[in-house]
Amino acid sequence: MTTVAGLTGATLPTAPVVCHECIWWQTRGSRPTDKRKWIEKAETEWGAWGTVYYDDDGRVLGSMQYGPAHLFPRAAVLPAGPASDDAVLVTCAYLINPEKPWVMQSLFLAAIGDARDKGARALEAFAYRYSEDESTFERFHVHKTIFPRDFLGDFGFRTVRTSGRVELARLEFGGLVPVVEGTREKVLRVVKEAFAPAPVPQRP
Repeated sequence: MTTVAGLTGATLPTAPVVCHECIWWQTRGSRPTDKRKWIEKAETEWGAWGTVYYDDDGRVLGSMQYGPAHLFPRAAVLPAGPASDDAVLVTCAYLINPEKPWVMQSLFLAAIGDARDKGARALEAFAYRYSEDESTFERFHVHKTIFPRDFLGDFGFRTVRTSGRVELARLEFGGLVPVVEGTREKVLRVVKEAFAPAPVPQRP
């Protein structure tokens, strides 16, 4: 059965290789950042700063980075930024297999469940308004730090501000339906059942 783990310094080596040394969101301008020190700070203040998602055989399906907006200085200088001080910000997601579209939904729902469990008021992400004929590959695999606006809209995200075709989108937690409540494992089971081509074994 698919499993999830918090993204931490301990689990980072199992995440996609491109994520191991990346500090784009942790920097602002050209000033360098020591990722190990950033990880220590993030885990002290927040705990796991994302999710790694594995298939039945333990292979990575994808990963997502998120946490309190102040941990990601880059968000302050992006178009439509900055992110809100009271929000958990989804900064990026990486999918291993483009033929498994349900993985992105699963990662977002895991982030929602985790952020709610930790008492956050909202989840935010940067969005882009793609044209209707844009390919799935372009929308979900080329750009890993900005998400399709219609995709976020399906979760209930609303626009905070815009800059051209870029938006800062926000999901308030007060009015969410019960399906996104509970632990990350429960959320992922619900989504996997909805999107997987074959039935998923239930937990005893």
